[in-house]
Amino acid sequence: MRRLLAFLLLVLLAAPQAARADNDIRQEAIRFAPGASKATIRGTIKGSQTIDYQLRTATGQTMTVTFKPTNPSAYFNVLPPGSDEALFIGSSSGNDFKGVLPAAGLHTIRVFLMRNAARRNETSHYTLDVSVTGGTR
Repeated sequence: MRRLLAFLLLVLLAAPQAARADNDIRQEAIRFAPGASKATIRGTIKGSQTIDYQLRTATGQTMTVTFKPTNPSAYFNVLPPGSDEALFIGSSSGNDFKGVLPAAGLHTIRVFLMRNAARRNETSHYTLDVSVTGGTR
């Protein structure tokens, strides 16, 4: 019985990601102004939209992300290069991330609405402050 419950729990936890994988994910590059190490992005997300903001970084750099949404069901995750396994999960860790990046490459900041809000086709405006310090890109 415990195994069955564990299996069902895993299926339920995987379902939101599987459903989201079928949706198109819009990708946008983050570009810092010459000589700058930070950028502010203002955007809007609606329903099941997902936006991946991508930034090329070096090993050992420190990334800081602050997310300010107008909808409490809007979150972001930080994904390492070449992986869908998040370094940071906003829905369980909050709207602020600061961490030393373990690998060089294209890091992704994925902005999305939780399934409850996406199903209701809700909207969120947001500000995303991103900075990268240390090393060279």
